Amino acid sequence: MTKSEIVPTDAGDARITWHAAKKPWTVLAVSHGAGGGIEARDLVALAAALPAEGVTVALVEQPWRVAGKKLAPAPKTLDTGWRGLWPALAAPGLPVIAGGRSAGARVACRTARELGASAVLALSFPLHPPGRPERSRADELLGAGVPTLVVQGGNDPFGKPAEFPAGDHTLAEVPYADHGFAVPKRAPITQDEALDTVVSAVTQWLASLGRPPRTGRE
Repeated sequence: MTKSEIVPTDAGDARITWHAAKKPWTVLAVSHGAGGGIEARDLVALAAALPAEGVTVALVEQPWRVAGKKLAPAPKTLDTGWRGLWPALAAPGLPVIAGGRSAGARVACRTARELGASAVLALSFPLHPPGRPERSRADELLGAGVPTLVVQGGNDPFGKPAEFPAGDHTLAEVPYADHGFAVPKRAPITQDEALDTVVSAVTQWLASLGRPPRTGRE
């Protein structure tokens, strides 16, 4: 079941598109990056696959996207929007996993402990601007304070897997993939296989978080 709702925040109206599981045990709330929306290939793939695993997926559009703007605001404003819609994400009464891709992953990491997120999913975490490894954002990732999965493309210019510091997080690599998890045509894996790697990594990690036993088919 899919439904959308508008949620007022201090940064403007946000939107949540719910992809509901029949018997959910958790909510995975994931937001987009600074250069795109919830139509990103990895977000679409997760929303299609995870409800069958008992995970309700909430795709979050930040206020600037809902308002039709082309440029994302400052990180502080992104955090304000995320905080404002959190009560709606928690309304089903289930544990909420905070997530996002790129800039959305940074927001999830920065606010996880404050908002009471049970875990963080960081898709294509932008460890540094392309070509500027000295401008590391590792402190945001390392400061999440909750179980964290990073899913990173092997050729992501914002930070390749080998560049990530050691920490409490889990890191899954999508070979040959760029920041949007796109793979070159010459790569030995297909685009579908790359997305399968994303979904598989997230599904396995979710299972490791301690899902309650199944009482029936979700």
